[in-house]
Amino acid sequence: MSVKISRVEYYYASTEDRPGATYQLLQAMANAGVQLLAFSAIPVGPSRAQLTLFPVDNDRLLRTAPKLGLSLSEPQRAFLVQGEDEVGALGEVHRKLYDAKINVFASSGVTDGVGRFGYLLYVRPEDYERAAGVLGI
Repeated sequence: MSVKISRVEYYYASTEDRPGATYQLLQAMANAGVQLLAFSAIPVGPSRAQLTLFPVDNDRLLRTAPKLGLSLSEPQRAFLVQGEDEVGALGEVHRKLYDAKINVFASSGVTDGVGRFGYLLYVRPEDYERAAGVLGI
């Protein structure tokens, strides 16, 4: 099984939760050349959504965000796991962290339906460097 694990940075931002708000923001970012490795949006109250943005180029996102009226959090860190989709594909990654007594406090993933997956894995900031070592990156 081929698995690639990368260090990634991400930012949180808040936006209105209304039809088209996320589309308009993503379109404006695309027009500015901001590419994303990953993205999520979740509701945070009756009229707000929290966006999580994983840029390919942090500097481009940081330059573009103010022009779009987007207030970003400080950079956060996670791991992006990508590989061939097969039963148990993530087990070895989690086993290594478990053996090192490192807690995975959040994660999310998706398959592409044709044999590959992407998985975001979050550990506590104080465990990040040790986790990177355990994962061989």
